[in-house]
Amino acid sequence: MRHELQIGGVLLSPFVAYAIGALAILILLRIVFRKIRFSRYVANAPLAEAGIYVCVLALLIVFF
Repeated sequence: MRHELQIGGVLLSPFVAYAIGALAILILLRIVFRKIRFSRYVANAPLAEAGIYVCVLALLIVFF
């Protein structure tokens, strides 16, 4: 388990680092999704991306 992050004297939860990491991974995945035309395969692309974000966040929390 990671310890708190200290930025400018403010302690932040490790969850913040995981959330930012998951967002960075999702941005990279969106590039791939655009190339494979992901919206053709799902009924609601933003909802599917939100679900993928939650899954990536959960994987980061479990494995790191």
